[in-house]
Amino acid sequence: MREKYSALLAGAATLALSALFFPASAQTSGADTDTVLPRPEAPFKGKIGETYKDSTPDFPRQMRAPEGAPNVLVILLDDVGFGHAGTLGGAVKTATMDRLARDGIVFNQFHTTALCSPTRAALLTGRNHHSVGTGVIIEMGTGYPGYTGIVPPSAAGLPEILRLNGYATAAFGKWHNTPANEISPAGPFDRWPTGRTWGFENFYGFMNGETSQFYPVLYQNTSPVAQPKQPDQGYHFTEDMTDQAIGWLNRINATNPQKPWFLYYSTGAIHAPHHVPKEYREKYRGKFDAGWDKYREETFARQKQLGVIPENAKLTPRPDEIPAWDDQSADAKRIYERLMENYSGFLEHTDVQVGRLIDTVRAAGELDNTLIFFIVGDNGASAEGGLEGTANEIASINGIQLGLEGLKEKFDEIGGPETEPHVPVGWAWAADAPFKWTKQVASHFGGTRNGLIVHWPKGMKSKDGLRTQFHHVIDIAPTILEAAGIPEPTIVNGVEQKPIEGVSMKYAFDDEAAPSHRTVQYFEMLGNRGIYKDGWMATTRHGRLPWETAGAQGNFDSDKWELYNLNDDFTQANDLAQQFPDKVEALKSAFMEEARKYNVLPLDDRMSERFDVTLRPNPLAHLNSVEYGAGVTGINEAAFLNTHGVPFKITANVEANDSDAEGVIAAIGGITSGWSLYVADGKPVFTYNFFDVEKYSVQASEALPAGAATIEVDVVPTEAGAGKPADVTLRMNGQHVGEGRVERTVPFAYGVEGFDVGMDTVSPVDSDEYQSPFAFTGMIKGVTVERQPESVLERAIK
Repeated sequence: MREKYSALLAGAATLALSALFFPASAQTSGADTDTVLPRPEAPFKGKIGETYKDSTPDFPRQMRAPEGAPNVLVILLDDVGFGHAGTLGGAVKTATMDRLARDGIVFNQFHTTALCSPTRAALLTGRNHHSVGTGVIIEMGTGYPGYTGIVPPSAAGLPEILRLNGYATAAFGKWHNTPANEISPAGPFDRWPTGRTWGFENFYGFMNGETSQFYPVLYQNTSPVAQPKQPDQGYHFTEDMTDQAIGWLNRINATNPQKPWFLYYSTGAIHAPHHVPKEYREKYRGKFDAGWDKYREETFARQKQLGVIPENAKLTPRPDEIPAWDDQSADAKRIYERLMENYSGFLEHTDVQVGRLIDTVRAAGELDNTLIFFIVGDNGASAEGGLEGTANEIASINGIQLGLEGLKEKFDEIGGPETEPHVPVGWAWAADAPFKWTKQVASHFGGTRNGLIVHWPKGMKSKDGLRTQFHHVIDIAPTILEAAGIPEPTIVNGVEQKPIEGVSMKYAFDDEAAPSHRTVQYFEMLGNRGIYKDGWMATTRHGRLPWETAGAQGNFDSDKWELYNLNDDFTQANDLAQQFPDKVEALKSAFMEEARKYNVLPLDDRMSERFDVTLRPNPLAHLNSVEYGAGVTGINEAAFLNTHGVPFKITANVEANDSDAEGVIAAIGGITSGWSLYVADGKPVFTYNFFDVEKYSVQASEALPAGAATIEVDVVPTEAGAGKPADVTLRMNGQHVGEGRVERTVPFAYGVEGFDVGMDTVSPVDSDEYQSPFAFTGMIKGVTVERQPESVLERAIK
């Protein structure tokens, strides 16, 4: 009787567990469940008796990757032109790239989207950037499906797919794929690197499109963290993120060496600000004295010698809009050379850090079965520094070009912590040799064609080979899935998935003569458009030049289309539009077909105007004031009340133990730009930093008294519009104690450093007066930031 009872009990338990883990909708064949993630848990296969003595245990089994699945390392550099790295014919020494190319293959017709976060979204989802809401960078999102900045759950990220198939996953470096208003302590965190949309188990890096390499705004998973040391102690972020990646790899290998891993190593380099240790800047002293026109000619010759480009390729001419090197003054040449030396040192320094990571993989004995994609840039070299370059590229993004005068004052500091430099347009164009145009320009290969190195000794026989098949960044994800033996999922986390739009490149690994599996690909960025189809490409560069960051220009209906036969014209040098007008019209129709399919419409050519945070959802949008308590730090500007072009007021209730109190009460931004209310030499001070070019300070006429006190700062623009002057009034305990004027205000964004109470984290707004964090030594009872009624501005204007 007892045995019969035990058998019935075990059977009932098995049936109950089966019903729990395998509901009717999920009771499908093994082949079908492979495409539904996470997979249903296996039923209990042990035996349950009355006691443990007549029972058999059975632990739930961890998901395992397919047998022999490779590790995957995706290396993504930022803003690197096709003609900059030595491996592809440029002048910069890139020894790590060279080694990987010798033992792997190089794709010379690989393409990106022409801008940062769109390329990253496409890379990590295998779908076109508009198809996943990332038609432009996240900070410029609008309310249209292709431009929300929000990757939908129906496009689960590659790391989530790999994680649910037994991989360890981690990301290091630049992220730039979380909506800016969600980079907040309140989240939501679904679209952070470690959220369900993306699926990384570990993240260390920065969330925005850029950061200082010396004073980065850092996160560990979803928590802000301080950098481990300061610049004067030898700190540089690329070195730090590499240390973190190496540490993660060593921990994974030490605790579960059989588990494959996916590591996304995405540098902030060589995106501006171009920060690099001094010894690397000095390596290129005098290497660019011949100027950008000559550099392109020399690069073009090296590219042919290396076989990176075909013998019949033509060097495209300099656009009329870009000045000739020989027309520059001696002073300008001296500054421009220094900027390019610094920029190039930054690239070599980055390659060396990648080498440290590769050496770690080799030392672990895992290099042979690690599939490496080394993507040499997420778009072409950037022209956003303007025709003259800049010492503060955040100013350029705000539509303000500080140019040569700003650079002259900072010449000896270029590349160091005191500057945020960017090369002039001429050098960006040169670094994109042999192609036309630069980053942002999705119509031409200077914006979209980047080198790709693939290295996987165990998975391919080819070495030191060139691949000429036409491919796009959306093709990386399906290649990885095929290499790992993992099917494309149909349902992830309960959400039906839109099909992956990329095609695998694996067929070309060992067959250099195979015809390209990608036959159609559209391109669009900021109104610049292109369509590739069966070896032909039609393009139109729209209106605004890539260094004109303010003001929409051009009429879409009057855009001139060009036509290229890429079978015979590697560089888009020979426009055939007049010879084949019917072909142009057919390709224009093909573009519109793709545009409708992938959410490209409506076309939008605005640039800095779209940085306006009021264009996007903000939980504070309905509020006129917010009170912050002590210890609130690192609030992203997109999750903060707007203080650009509007009257605003800061009210701080503090308590000083004595008359020697000092420190920051509230601040936003940092060395790049921003404002800070602090106490120095016993007196309250309000400082407004205009891109480190001008600092405007109002100091109280009286000292902060011991005990409780209320400090008020009113900032009122003198006229309507972005970037206008503003009057500042300072009060203490209701009494007027100071006033002044900020002659130039920041139009749209202070940069990437957030709002802090009680200290100024990361870098100081007023570096002339204090160093971060300069914590307030008294007690802060509360700081209120308030948007003033429009009537305040109206009265000020009158």
